[in-house]
Amino acid sequence: MGIEKLILVTAKHLPQHKYFENIAKQLSKELNVPLDIVEEDYVFANTYGEKDEFGMAWLPQLFAQIDSEIKPILTRLPINEKTLDVDVEKAREVVLNALGVKT
Repeated sequence: MGIEKLILVTAKHLPQHKYFENIAKQLSKELNVPLDIVEEDYVFANTYGEKDEFGMAWLPQLFAQIDSEIKPILTRLPINEKTLDVDVEKAREVVLNALGVKT
């Protein structure tokens, strides 16, 4: 399995944007793959991403292009149940597990 690149589809005005951007940049560096950051591409998100009960995708979502196939790898941020903050380390684990990368 060859990870060609990570693709972050986001919107800078959303509160989750900074978390997704930091996680995506960290993983791009760690996995040594390029990162494309795309602003408000709802067509891409609706084509490849997770959708709500109305069939609409939300942003941000992180994708990986693997052997020319697009796969969503982080669509929601995990929350630490004790602190009720975003769990960045858990988000990293979710991505690595989705990619089949051993930590």
